[in-house]
Parts: sequence; C-alpha cells; structure tokens
Amino acid sequence: MSSTEGGGATQTGAPGAAERLGFKPGMVIQELGWDSDTDDQLRVAIENSIDADMVDGDYGNVVDAVLLWWRSEDGDLVDGLVDALTDLVGGGAIWLLTPKVGRPNAVDPADIAEAAPIAGLSQTTTAAVSKEWSATRLIAPKTPG
Repeated sequence: MSSTEGGGATQTGAPGAAERLGFKPGMVIQELGWDSDTDDQLRVAIENSIDADMVDGDYGNVVDAVLLWWRSEDGDLVDGLVDALTDLVGGGAIWLLTPKVGRPNAVDPADIAEAAPIAGLSQTTTAAVSKEWSATRLIAPKTPG
C-alpha cells in the first residue's frame, strides 16, 4: 500500500495530517499566527512533508499555501484572512487552523462561513488535524487570465 520511496518512513508528528492538507515536497508554506499553543507535532509533520521549514510573514515572495493559526481572541477574522492573502499564489489555499469547538478560544464555524466570502474566499473542506485543532480550507477564486 505505501512505498518507502523517497526516504524514511518514520514520520513524526500527526500521521497523515500533512497529507490530508495536500502539502508536498517543494511547496512553500507560509505560517501565520504561530504561538505557544500551536500544535508542534502538526508543524513538524508539515515541514517533513514539504521537506523544508515553513516561512513567516516577512517572506516577501509568493507561497503555495498559508497555514493560519486563529483563535477567537485574535481579532477580526476577515482582516486576518485578507492579510493571509498577501503572498498567496493564485489558486493557492489558506488552511485556517482554529481550536476545536469546546476548546478555549474556539472559533464558531458560522463565523468562518461568514468571514470567508467577505474576504473573497470560498470554504471547501474542514478536517480534524490534531487533538486540539481543526483546519478549514479556504480558496481564492482563480483570476481569469
């Protein structure tokens, strides 16, 4: 079922979570909203899957996807999403990571559903990616060109 091609099969972190997010070697992933409460196992799994470190908000170049950690206390979600679009390549995705419902600082799914279209994004999928965090995939419509 799985091959050992491409290196070690010993992946630390949240097994399969990075793959569920669609991250692959060579992708540039920008991480925003990191804090002491973020899931380090998930972060390691993502960095292992892209075979690189994630970049921060000072990167200054286009990125394939944005990992945005967001809590209810972080302010206006629309502003956070718009800011996350700054370096995102056309057709790229923002993975909005929020504490799961019932956890401290959880973000109401209705707030995400309301904020996404205001920021020009469409919500596609939601996945549980760790014990404490859920991920919601938001995409910007491809610009005609």
